[in-house]
Amino acid sequence: MRLPGLPELDFGGARTLVLGVLNVTPDSFSDGGLFAGAEAAVARARQLVGEGADVVDVGGESTRPGSAGVSEAEELRRVLPVVEALAAEIPVPLSIDTTKAAVARACLRAGARIVNDVSALEADPAMGGAIAEAGAAVILMHRRGAPRTMQDDPRYDDVVAEVRAALAAALARAAAAGVDPARTLVDPGFGFGKTAAHNVALLAGLGVLASLGRPVVAGLSRKATIGALTGVADPAARLHGSVAAACLAAVNGAAMVRVHDVAPTREALAVADAVRAARRA
Repeated sequence: MRLPGLPELDFGGARTLVLGVLNVTPDSFSDGGLFAGAEAAVARARQLVGEGADVVDVGGESTRPGSAGVSEAEELRRVLPVVEALAAEIPVPLSIDTTKAAVARACLRAGARIVNDVSALEADPAMGGAIAEAGAAVILMHRRGAPRTMQDDPRYDDVVAEVRAALAAALARAAAAGVDPARTLVDPGFGFGKTAAHNVALLAGLGVLASLGRPVVAGLSRKATIGALTGVADPAARLHGSVAAACLAAVNGAAMVRVHDVAPTREALAVADAVRAARRA
């Protein structure tokens, strides 16, 4: 499956795609602001592409549990120079990780081609129109609650069924805003208003989400669930668990995984994709 405007990406093909995370925030949970400066961010993006990232996802506002938001002006100050520099240099598509329509518009004009909206167009009523006007692709992510409160005792009767229903509603919301349905992807939102048990159930049930007919993006890299399952407290040290989660996501139905550690993930996915192909044969 190839999305309009992204012909170089084959979602659901023989190989699971890799979206490399580029946090340009001073308070990222995963890398502690190592790439908050534009020069460091551009260098990191070059590294991600060199390691095999199919997409680079630029984010200027932390959405970790308990985080507070930043102003539109501050988010633009962080991300726009990076997007402008990378669009002129790197050979892979850029994604902008934002919930603000003004930030999305500016970055799409600067060369980004995907909007990664963790609110699935709910945080800013103008977001759907901004994406539609630009003819961009969008990743619609499920979350329950805002980052500051989303981990305060989240509960579901059937997390897979409820997340699937919410993503179906998000797809309908995007279409109503004028977004081309062929340019949409869905993300179950691991860790966004979910316990570790919920996240494990979603990882096992990715095939149910794939039945929506849109490419599924899975982002478990370095998250608290990996720490809970492995006992590794430091997010930056959760490589092995993160790679295992990426492989399971691929085998269970994800078309793309969002990761911090591109090279080891690509290597491991070569094995997972071979198993996935054997299942289909």
